[in-house]
Amino acid sequence: MKSIQQSNLLRAAMMPMLAVIFSIGCYAQGTAGRLVGTWDAQVTARDCATGNPTRPMFASIASFNQGGTTIGSTSGMPQSGRTPEHGVWRHVSGNRYLFRFKSFNFDPNGVAISYVIVTHEIELDDSARNYFSHGTAQFFLMNGTKVGEGCSDAIGTRFELPENL
Repeated sequence: MKSIQQSNLLRAAMMPMLAVIFSIGCYAQGTAGRLVGTWDAQVTARDCATGNPTRPMFASIASFNQGGTTIGSTSGMPQSGRTPEHGVWRHVSGNRYLFRFKSFNFDPNGVAISYVIVTHEIELDDSARNYFSHGTAQFFLMNGTKVGEGCSDAIGTRFELPENL
């Protein structure tokens, strides 16, 4: 009987602590998960030194998956010459996230000739329906030799299923 009472007291004492741990975990997961979903973006490639656009704005789409992976496509280069973007993302703090992706480029004969690694920081607005991001693109030959770098920023809007469908 005494051990049952001690066991019940121990459980009762641990309940508030478990509730706090559970609520902290749910909050962190909820904050980090705000990026999960598919996003339309308008990307502007820029000269890193001057900030001036280097070409017309182009559209991209990316999906940020639960667990920290991402996949995307762009209209900035014909798909026949480039693979989809595969990458990773993580929550930094508050509404800030960091992502990085890689894609391969091909010549007209279908031979892989280079790859690009893009790294951006995203700032979500409070509604989690829009974002602004900025970062760099590093260009490499297939042997790993870096041949260039560029900067870009993007304005993103969550791609959603309308309520009336």
